[in-house]
Amino acid sequence: MALHPVIRRSVPDEVFERIATDVLGGATPPGEALPSERRLAEVFGVSRPAVREALQRLSASGLVEVRRGGVATVRDFRRHAGLDLLPLLLFRGGALDASVFRSILEARLRSGPKVAELAAQRHSPWLTELLESTLRTLETEHDPLDWQRLTLRYWDHVVDGAGSIVYRLMYNAFRAAYEPALAALAAAMTAEARCPAAYRKLTLAICAADTAAAHEAAHDVLELANATMIAALEDRGGPR
Repeated sequence: MALHPVIRRSVPDEVFERIATDVLGGATPPGEALPSERRLAEVFGVSRPAVREALQRLSASGLVEVRRGGVATVRDFRRHAGLDLLPLLLFRGGALDASVFRSILEARLRSGPKVAELAAQRHSPWLTELLESTLRTLETEHDPLDWQRLTLRYWDHVVDGAGSIVYRLMYNAFRAAYEPALAALAAAMTAEARCPAAYRKLTLAICAADTAAAHEAAHDVLELANATMIAALEDRGGPR
């Protein structure tokens, strides 16, 4: 059974997703023009304003280029799109794309330690309070899925502490894609995923403004988390 989040969508959202799925899946290749607004409205059984709104979103996402006269041409999303496409790439056709999920984990493993290092470097008292509070909750949480969600809250604080808008926006995109994947992998997650001692070490390093220790501790935390997620992915059935 394909597991995926249940999401209520407006008509423009539905049109956007159906066209985006075709573009991301290669059914409509770069350089090819989409049918006219009128034709798309007929095919989807929706109004032209709904199609127009969906095309505007597709253009903003870097998937199509809308030219004068309303002609929409497919673009190469690998060259023009941004991280906001990750959720769409991760769940296509109701299934979790293992290769995209692994890419998210790889990027997180490499960016997370730098974020922790910056949080230690720019450490402030409010960050200590937030990290300690979240850590206390982590230390008493036993459900693997709830544990993973709590770690996202923890990293929210770390990213805020880093004081970098670029890392903040990157994290937002990763979280938007990563969090729904947790629900899809929930059945395969085990209690061994919990590592409160590792988070305690990371917290101490950040609060002590020890940048090198924070970098190392963050790498250890994320490496363990990635191993847990990959094991759950493989237990669920492996790559598509």
